[in-house]
Amino acid sequence: MDREQAMEMAQVVLEASEADQTEVILSASQSALTRFANNAIHQNVAETVVQASVRAVVGKRVGVVTGSDLSPEGLRQLARDARDLARVSAPDEDFVSLPGPVPYSGETDFADPATADFTPEGRAEGVRLAILAAESQGLTAAGAFSTGWSSTTVANSLGVATYQCRTQAELSVVVAGSDSSGYARTAAAQVSDIDAAALGETATQKCLTSRHPQEVEPGDYTVILEPEAVGDMIMMLSMYDLGALAVQEGRSFMAGQMGQRVCGTNISIWDDGHDPRGLRMAYDFEGVPKQRVNLITDGVAAGVVWDSYTAQREGRSSTGHALPAPNHWGPVPINVFVATGDSSLGEMIANTEYGLLVTRFHYTNMIHPIRTVFTGMTRDGTFLIRDGRIAAGLKNLRFTQSILEALSGVSAIAREGQLTDYVWCPAMKLDAFSFSSATEF
Repeated sequence: MDREQAMEMAQVVLEASEADQTEVILSASQSALTRFANNAIHQNVAETVVQASVRAVVGKRVGVVTGSDLSPEGLRQLARDARDLARVSAPDEDFVSLPGPVPYSGETDFADPATADFTPEGRAEGVRLAILAAESQGLTAAGAFSTGWSSTTVANSLGVATYQCRTQAELSVVVAGSDSSGYARTAAAQVSDIDAAALGETATQKCLTSRHPQEVEPGDYTVILEPEAVGDMIMMLSMYDLGALAVQEGRSFMAGQMGQRVCGTNISIWDDGHDPRGLRMAYDFEGVPKQRVNLITDGVAAGVVWDSYTAQREGRSSTGHALPAPNHWGPVPINVFVATGDSSLGEMIANTEYGLLVTRFHYTNMIHPIRTVFTGMTRDGTFLIRDGRIAAGLKNLRFTQSILEALSGVSAIAREGQLTDYVWCPAMKLDAFSFSSATEF
């Protein structure tokens, strides 16, 4: 679905709609996934998905329908169904209008041809490289290698007409032994940025180093979090606290705290859909250009992200952070960046007398958004640090920790970072992190 095709289909919906206002989102994607386990590929799948989502506005009533029949009649039927649904929906007195067009002259094509055209044979070769180190040590590797291309078109009856496309690749590797495991992953816009052999080697070394894991008592520890763990923590904060709806509804720590210090002065967090280190986006799902938004600057609450709904409630402008309707989350930052420091993972370990090193978190959940308390477990590489070196592998621990309290005691930040889903971030050393219970594995 190129821009011309998408705009023609969008126009069919807009011309057929009898609602006061109408929005159509056309999504098209081609994705492929190669899974492997026990050092062998066991699944290769590929799919092409196209769909249309239509939002109709009748007065203060809004209806949204989604379908995959993109024939002219199928699109017209979606327009009728959305209008009919809007007519019987409860009015939303806070709804003002869909957004109008906003000038934008930046880049909208973020697709890498080599990634879009990457073959099953190419992924198979990546898997082969990823499992070499595990095989050589008598260990087993599992994981997934995915590549894909997607486009998003947004048009509405007020004149919005946007199109963007991008590619994405990801390889994750888990290497397991009899009583230990190790993990490594890379996500990128270009498949050429994925070093499969290096990921396999990293996961293998973590598995070997964590053999015969020891136990430690739950409690507060100095902790070094690798980027995967930092990214998980920051994404929790972003989802629950750094959007305007959460502030308006009083369920975010940012409510009443703008301009106040909320964490350590060495912490800066922002959202930027145009930064090439992330998975770039020119527009949000309302067709509004994305703006860079400073969320926390030098430890001070600086701002939150807005969509048209939350912005119009307060006479503001959207920052380009709408998610597809219907959306109970409100606007969410999904291109998040964390400022780097002047250290490295090796230096952090060398400068730690006694503490823990955590590769990644698992099964994280927010318990108390206002206090930013979240919980989860460590996984695939938890280590004891003693006298500046990794002394042993550890059995996994469950944590219950305030994110802002953790970010108030960051004593070192790495100078390099990596992309972890929606967050680009460095490793961090935290003076205190609370582990609430232990496990048997």
